[in-house]
Amino acid sequence: MSKLLCKPNTTEISSGVTLVHDVTSENSPLEYVGFKVVDLTPGATYTEELGKVECCIVALTGKITVSDQEVTFENIGTRESVFEKIPTDSVYVSNERKFVVEAVSQARVALCYSQSYQQLPTKLIKAEDNGIENRGKYSNKRLVHNILPDSDPSANSLLVVEVFTESGNWSSYPPHKHDQDNLPHESFLEESYYHEMNPRQGFVFQRVYTDDRSIDETMTVENGDVVLVPAGYHPVAVPDGYESYYLNVMAGPTRIWKFHNEPAHEWILERK
Repeated sequence: MSKLLCKPNTTEISSGVTLVHDVTSENSPLEYVGFKVVDLTPGATYTEELGKVECCIVALTGKITVSDQEVTFENIGTRESVFEKIPTDSVYVSNERKFVVEAVSQARVALCYSQSYQQLPTKLIKAEDNGIENRGKYSNKRLVHNILPDSDPSANSLLVVEVFTESGNWSSYPPHKHDQDNLPHESFLEESYYHEMNPRQGFVFQRVYTDDRSIDETMTVENGDVVLVPAGYHPVAVPDGYESYYLNVMAGPTRIWKFHNEPAHEWILERK
């Protein structure tokens, strides 16, 4: 199996709390990005003490209460399925803090991490504060919810966004990359993709490749999988009959998203 494709590996870590994914710098090729998915039954709690990392807690589905011991945000989360295609609530927690997530209902929670050395206030990112965009045209259309974009100064390193792609369409396309620390033209940002499909038995294809083909992998991605992008272009293709959702986490040495389209395919943007 590809080293860039992570299958769910469910482990019950405490009563009512199941760890689905746990991507760290120790078990992946990513240095700046960390990622977890946690399932909680009603009333169950997940607690974590952050070191030199910050965390964006995304209520993927269900309702949760989040506390950092100083502020508490109760009963947040807006949807039972990501394919309701409405924004959800999230909470940003800075480094050197402790947080507790309690499930109000059955819930799936994404925990998005990156390095952080400057403590910032804990912040509720309300669903209505998500920037909503429709990107692309023809078979390149997708719906974007900007949870934590680079225009929001709430985080030190993290960038978080979720993307919905319709049946038969392409996403993260034309192929683009952000693996060179060459501002203002391009920024270096690692990335992770957490995927879901509707219906659940569906799949998508994702290719990750660099100009020199030192990375060149095409993966069949199923519901609940995570794809890691340490470098390179990373387009996604969605088969007919299925819808795609993915949650992106990006981080690098500078919190700016400047990408570079692959020149061979950039021409598609000029179509009328």
